[in-house]
Amino acid sequence: MNALASLLLLLSLPAPEVAPPPRIPADHAILRQAQKGGRWYLAESGHAVYCYGPVMTLTDAQGGLQRVATFCQGEKSMVPLKD
Repeated sequence: MNALASLLLLLSLPAPEVAPPPRIPADHAILRQAQKGGRWYLAESGHAVYCYGPVMTLTDAQGGLQRVATFCQGEKSMVPLKD
């Protein structure tokens, strides 16, 4: 009798839902695929670069301000921009 009551109680409880863990991009290649679109910028070296991220203003070694494009194609994650 107790076994039957326990079985009915167990079946009447809702099953717990297990949510999958959130997916986090492991590298820039996956992040680039997730983001759509980008923009061409003129790098300080004089070359054109295609970047997906925002343009940021950072302080350089001399204490001045430097604009950089982020998440660019190629090996560099930040490229200094020509003003």
